Amino acid sequence: MDAISAAASDPQYASPPPIVMIGQSPAAVERARRTAALSGMRLADVASFAGAPERIRQQARASALWIEIESDCGSDLDAVLAAASSEAEDGRCPAVVAAPFELLDAVAAQVSDSVQLVIDGSDSDRAAALAIALAGSTVPARLSDVASDRNTARLRQLSDEVSRIAATLARISSDPVAGGPELQKPAEGEIPDVPVDIVRSVIRARRLRSRYFSEELFADPAWDMLLDLLQAEIAQLRVPVSSLCIAAAVPATTALRWLKNMVDQGLFIRRADPHDARRVFVELAPQTSLALRRYFTDVGKVAVV
Repeated sequence: MDAISAAASDPQYASPPPIVMIGQSPAAVERARRTAALSGMRLADVASFAGAPERIRQQARASALWIEIESDCGSDLDAVLAAASSEAEDGRCPAVVAAPFELLDAVAAQVSDSVQLVIDGSDSDRAAALAIALAGSTVPARLSDVASDRNTARLRQLSDEVSRIAATLARISSDPVAGGPELQKPAEGEIPDVPVDIVRSVIRARRLRSRYFSEELFADPAWDMLLDLLQAEIAQLRVPVSSLCIAAAVPATTALRWLKNMVDQGLFIRRADPHDARRVFVELAPQTSLALRRYFTDVGKVAVV
């Protein structure tokens, strides 16, 4: 068998199925084309939001769905997001949704955790999200020269970040030293009282560091989100996804990745807003709240930053 016929018959060398893109404007289409090109992929079709759910259902084979959102188009947007979530959840086709930060709550409330979200992402962020989506699918990846990949450094950084999240959360959930003893749901009267001013002072102190050093030196989104949710719980406030992403003090796409993992580990709970179907609140799980309150009680007056 000669080299040419071998390459043609090997599925690893065959071109992967194209990407189906749903966008709202020519500019959105161009951004998606650029992402596909950077990822070594091609676009099969470009569709508008009108009629997009049916177009998604009719797609015979695609590497991924790319949904490019620029503005809130109401029920059309909800229908597209529902269709993309269904495809991703059922394993038929991975999906990526790119959106501006102001639409984060509306989008996050409509899509499942099976969908990759990119919020105000750069070209490398978008290419990385597509790579993660494709890595979790059964579609054969296209082989390329990694050394010449313009996004290799970003993808490696992303891989390290995801690995660190998984390792940290696995330690919290299973390691008695790192996570402390297994906590049961506290009985009434057992929950330590932590003044909200103490938690707020810690949050302010953490934010003050950015006046003197780069925030990247102290990026710790899990701890920042824990503190913000504890503060809200004590003050009896509800925290939407967008607010929690701001509190994490990292790019929204990174914060969403941490949020998903914290929910998966049972540390956070997502609750739909009973008055607004397009908003989701996040709160501490009971055992997480108890652990944080005991931590502040044990630390006492020692500075916590």
